[in-house]
Amino acid sequence: MAGKSFDVVVVGAGPGGYVAAIRAAQLGLSTAIVEREHMGGICLNWGCIPTKALLRSSEVFHLMQRAKEFGLGAEKVSFDLEAVVGRSRKVAKQLNSGVGHLMKKNKVTVVMGDASLAGKGRLSVRTDAGTEEIAAKNIILATGARARELPGLEADGDLVWTYRHALQPPRMPKKLLVIGSGAIGIEFASFYNTLGAETTVVEVMDRILPVEDAEISEFARKQFVKQGMTILEKTTVKKLDRAKGKVTAHLEAGGKTTTQEFDTVISAVGIVGNTEGLGLEKAGIKVERTHVVTDPFCRTGVDGVYAIGDLAGAPWLAHKASHEGVMVAELIAGQKDVHPVRPESIAGCTYCQPQIASVGLTEARAKEQGREIRVGRFPFIGNGKAIALGEAEGMVKTIFDAKTGELLGAHMVGAEVTELIQGYVVGRELETTEAELMHTVFPHPTLSEMMHESVLAAYGRAIHI
Repeated sequence: MAGKSFDVVVVGAGPGGYVAAIRAAQLGLSTAIVEREHMGGICLNWGCIPTKALLRSSEVFHLMQRAKEFGLGAEKVSFDLEAVVGRSRKVAKQLNSGVGHLMKKNKVTVVMGDASLAGKGRLSVRTDAGTEEIAAKNIILATGARARELPGLEADGDLVWTYRHALQPPRMPKKLLVIGSGAIGIEFASFYNTLGAETTVVEVMDRILPVEDAEISEFARKQFVKQGMTILEKTTVKKLDRAKGKVTAHLEAGGKTTTQEFDTVISAVGIVGNTEGLGLEKAGIKVERTHVVTDPFCRTGVDGVYAIGDLAGAPWLAHKASHEGVMVAELIAGQKDVHPVRPESIAGCTYCQPQIASVGLTEARAKEQGREIRVGRFPFIGNGKAIALGEAEGMVKTIFDAKTGELLGAHMVGAEVTELIQGYVVGRELETTEAELMHTVFPHPTLSEMMHESVLAAYGRAIHI
C-alpha cells in the first residue's frame, strides 16, 4: 500500500463514504476507502438500522398486547431484552458484511486505520501495521459525528447512556429519563416505554420534536402521553447526582428547580462532528461549531478536498450523506449536470409510535417567509385502510403556496408515514403543483389515499371529511 496512488480516497465508510466510493469506482476512478472501526459507519452499526430493528420488536410486542382487538388470542405476552438486542445486532452485522462485499465487487481498496491529511494530495494512515502514506488526487472526508456530551451529563454506560449504550443495554430500565426530544431521544423513549419502562422526556425548547411542524409535534405529544410517557417541555436538566443504582436529576423549569429520581438516563442532546485528528486546521480547512464549512457542492475551499454527511453539518441524515457522496463522486469525474443537495428537499423520518415524517417548510416557516398559503389536513380516522389496520390515530398535513400552487411542505404523523412521505418528496422534486396531485389516482384501499385527500382539503375539496 505504501506509496500507492488513487484518484479518490474516502475517509470514513458510513452511508456517505461508502456510497461515494462505490459511485467513484463506477465512474472509472481508482478508489480507496479508509475506515477506523466498522464498515457502514454509525448508521448501519449503531444508528438507523439497529434502532429500527429494536423498534420493530417493540411494535410487534405492542401489537401482541392488542391481539384481542383483532379477534386473536395471545396470552402471557412477554419479551426477552437480550434476544431483542441480539436480533438487532444480527441485522447490523448482516448489513456491515454487505458493505464489505460491495467494496470488493466495485474494486474499492479498503484500508482499516486512522487517516489524517498530510499535505496536498496526501493522506497519512495509521494502521495496526504502522503508519503509511497514500497519495490521492481527491480526498472525500466522511468521518460523521458522535453524541454530544454536556458537562455534568456525561455518559458512564451504567446509569447514564448515549444511544450506543441504549442499543446494547446492560439492563431493562424501570424508571427512565430521556434528555432531548429529537429523533434519537424520541425513538428510544418510544422503545423503552412500549416495553414497560416508566419514561420521562425532557426538552429544553417549548415543544418536543422542535424541528417538526408545531401541529404534528402537539399531536405526537398527546399520543405519547396517552401511552404513559411524561413529557416536560421548557425544562433543563441542570445536573445529575449519581449514586449506587440511581440518578437524581435536577430539573429547572420556569425558574424553579425540582429533583426526580431515575435508575437510567439516556442523553440525546445532539451531535458533534468528528473533526479531531484529521489535520484540518493545518490544511487550512475551516471548522465552525464542530462541522466542516463547505459550499453547496461540498467543497472545503482547499483544492481537491471535500466534506460530506454529518461532518459537513445539518440535516444529520444518512440519506443526505449518501446523496452528497454520489454528487461529489460525479463532480470529481467531471460529469455534467451535477446538482447540489437541497436540505429543504430531504425528508426527515422518526420511527417512534406513531411514526413522524416531513419534507419542506413547516406552516410557521412558510408564514415567516411572508408567503400566502393554503393548508390541507386529513385524519387517519377518515381512511378505510387505517381503520382496518387498527391504526386510526394520525394526520397528513400539506402546505401550498396560495398563488402558485407549489407544494411547500408536507408533514405526517401515524402508521407507516415514513414510507408514505416519499410520494411528496418526488412531487416536490418534479416541481408539482396541487393540480397534478389532484389529478393523480391513488390506489384504494391504501394509507396513501390520505395524501390525496390532504391536498384536496387544502382547496376545500376533501371527499371523506
